[in-house]
Amino acid sequence: MSVQRPIYLLSPTPREDTRSLPMIRFKTVADRIDFSQCDTLMFTSKQAVITADSIDKHWKKYPCIAIGGATKKQIEALGGEVIYTPKSFYGETLSQDIVKYFSKRKILYLRPKEVSFDSKGFLKKANIDLEEQIIYETDCILYTEQEKPVKNAIIIFTSPSTIHCFLKNFDWDKSYTAVVIGNATKVHLPKNAVYAVADEALISSCIEKAKSL
Repeated sequence: MSVQRPIYLLSPTPREDTRSLPMIRFKTVADRIDFSQCDTLMFTSKQAVITADSIDKHWKKYPCIAIGGATKKQIEALGGEVIYTPKSFYGETLSQDIVKYFSKRKILYLRPKEVSFDSKGFLKKANIDLEEQIIYETDCILYTEQEKPVKNAIIIFTSPSTIHCFLKNFDWDKSYTAVVIGNATKVHLPKNAVYAVADEALISSCIEKAKSL
């Protein structure tokens, strides 16, 4: 019987069957949300929904575009309405979907300070004016070299920022295998890293994929 390789989860919330090694902390950077120019909201992360809810509960009055299964679940758990979840979460595909289905809507994208794709710039080419408001930012948590994952570990990356912060802390070991939550995250991995992509953009799916390796 093969021995299960250690699985490190880099997202902030610990999960069963994994070693918790959170890479990012969140900081709210807005004290109000300007809804005056929008009729639809767009969220690309669970944290953006939680942050918006802590700033102004009125976000629930607006229909939402949700990027990713976890984002959709968070919107609905807090009482919001999801009108669209794209099949692909990659920035360019998503922007093409917005052009196709929402060209007449006034969308407000409630976002982190850093994003992996410039949706606003892409949509501007299609004459869609996407309003944006930065409501939170992420900081890297720093670790010592002694806290580096052991050799042969499987490491779950749930966002580009978790990769960025991991590499800020540790050198990549060629014995590692990465499991990533989606294609937008995959492109940030170190060159030549061995990796697998989760079947769904959910942490639970990442863990299942890691266990299957």
